[in-house]
Amino acid sequence: MRTSRVSQETAKLVQALSPPRRQTRSSLAASALRNFSSSENQVAPELSDDSSLSSANTEDIEDLLEPSAKRRRRNADTPTTSISSVSTTKRVKKEVTVKTEITEIPATKAKNVSSKKRRQPAKKIKREDGSFEVQPPSNWETMYDIVKKMRAANPTAPVDTMGCAELHWRTSPPKEQRFHTLVALMLSSQTKDTVTAVVMQRLHTELGQDGEQNARNDSSPSKSLVKKEEDNDTDGIKLSSAKKDSTLTVQNILAVSPERLNQMIWAVGFHNNKTKYIKQVAEILRDRYDSDIPTTPEELMKLPGVGPKMAYLCMSAAWGKHEGIGVDVHVHRITNLWGWHATKNPEETRMALQSWLPRDKWHEINKLLVGLGQTACLPVGRKCGECDLAGTGLCKGEIKGLVVKTKREVREEAKVKVEAV
Repeated sequence: MRTSRVSQETAKLVQALSPPRRQTRSSLAASALRNFSSSENQVAPELSDDSSLSSANTEDIEDLLEPSAKRRRRNADTPTTSISSVSTTKRVKKEVTVKTEITEIPATKAKNVSSKKRRQPAKKIKREDGSFEVQPPSNWETMYDIVKKMRAANPTAPVDTMGCAELHWRTSPPKEQRFHTLVALMLSSQTKDTVTAVVMQRLHTELGQDGEQNARNDSSPSKSLVKKEEDNDTDGIKLSSAKKDSTLTVQNILAVSPERLNQMIWAVGFHNNKTKYIKQVAEILRDRYDSDIPTTPEELMKLPGVGPKMAYLCMSAAWGKHEGIGVDVHVHRITNLWGWHATKNPEETRMALQSWLPRDKWHEINKLLVGLGQTACLPVGRKCGECDLAGTGLCKGEIKGLVVKTKREVREEAKVKVEAV
């Protein structure tokens, strides 16, 4: 077997110099052949070099067998743990560590974590029969009751005394009072309640022929009156309820010139467009509704310059029918600030509120949230310290650190400082 040992040494040298080869079908066949040759050597070691096995090309066979042999030895040295078992062991270790960390949380911290659970907005849930049910936002009743009590205890917002529902002439017939409410709503768009109240007072007293004659004598509008009422908007404006009738009627609107009407309402926003709309509405009411206003929100929204907010507020204030929610910028902003929903415009807010808010609250939510937006929850510079929702964790948009201290708390703090000194 001298030739076989020489060939083995040569094969090892070639194997060290050449890159490893992958195991193929020929290599498997060679391994089977080698096993057969080794068994023959063990059984018949006395065979001479002239046998058929010794004349075979053993160099090529050993060259092919060497990598597989090394592979077998390497696998024999390494442990037989599978990859899946290793990953499973690591996963189990991680789970064990997480569980131990959770059990080590103190009881006080666990209470705080549960108390700070995020409030959920309104959700749309599909029933088994295919219909949808809207689930109200969490804690909405608590928030609503707190704001309602706060507003009832201090009704000092401009909407409480100068809202559109309060600007009709008390001694006028019901038909004219409904028309007053509609005109006030049309004027209130993009306008403060204090300015709307001043303009409505002028229409009630100066729209007739006498008022037009006085306007010719004094062509300049009474800017000082509007400025004075804007400065003293917290005092409120009460319309005169004298025995004389109001001059704001459909007939007087039709009789007045557009220039004169525009001059009387110059203080409101977009007064040029509103002058045109009011004149057109007066003509429609005279021709179709006998100088009265329509009785449905759909017909009201067909009038020029009247949108969904005005229509539903007019139905509540003029007819006493609560068929929808009047949503303005305050209602839209505050309800989104509370996290009740995430809407993009007032019309989407109206649809969202009407889907879950009880119908008996539709007539009051506008005045409730408008007053809150005019006193505490201002569009710019919110006064969260003056709101009863502060510190309760119910308001999602609360600004921390703005709670106003009482006089007793201030005196106690001062006393403690003096004692410390």
